[in-house]
Amino acid sequence: MVAKIVSLVNQKGGVGKTTTAVSLAVALGRHGQRVLLIDLDPQANATSALGVSGGGEQRGTYDAILDDVPMADCIVRVEEEGVDVVPSSAELSGAEVELVPVLARERRLANAIYPVRDQYDWVLVDCPPSLGLLTINALTASDSVIIPVQCEYMALEGLSRLMETLDLVKRSLNPGLHVLGLILTMYDARTRLAQQVVDEVRGHFPQTFGTIIPRSVRLSEAPSHGRSIFRYDEGGRSAAAYDAVASELLERAGVAV
Repeated sequence: MVAKIVSLVNQKGGVGKTTTAVSLAVALGRHGQRVLLIDLDPQANATSALGVSGGGEQRGTYDAILDDVPMADCIVRVEEEGVDVVPSSAELSGAEVELVPVLARERRLANAIYPVRDQYDWVLVDCPPSLGLLTINALTASDSVIIPVQCEYMALEGLSRLMETLDLVKRSLNPGLHVLGLILTMYDARTRLAQQVVDEVRGHFPQTFGTIIPRSVRLSEAPSHGRSIFRYDEGGRSAAAYDAVASELLERAGVAV
């Protein structure tokens, strides 16, 4: 077993990136997959959304990337959700600057993941909402990327810049990197605009997932309770949607479900 490493990336904030990272990790776990979620965002929202406290004595992403602490020593088991997480902390906010003089700075995360890669089926990386060195580390370490896109005005804004960055990383650092798919989030069926965005995104990116994530109050509430949507509102539309996305992902990866 060698994990498939997937980064969830979009430099535009507020598109449901972290919610998707957490929900997809838990959904894959519910499908019998061993999942490691790496929180690479200094805001540490994925960490808190799973009820984990970053910082303090707990080692995390910063320690693995900057201080050469073995990734295995940074992993926290989230028993109730069935996934493991490498937590983020406020320290990570300075990592972009601290990485500048470091040798092979773009490969720090890849080197940290390698010793634990055979312990998981999937490693999901929740990237920060930027295209700085932390995101470059994630892209260099990854086999593929998933791009969450909000079903609202100017949804495609910034995607061209992201695609340019992906192409640059592919040419210079990680030739095997590819876009696994786009996930449409925050869909409001009551608005004509939402359907227009869906059509536009699917027109430009045929690899977009078929399942659309609906806008949901319950989905936005879940992180504040330190729970995934599967524990907070198991029978709801959002949980069903992310379960369907996980099934699509497994099918694309050739994993029997």
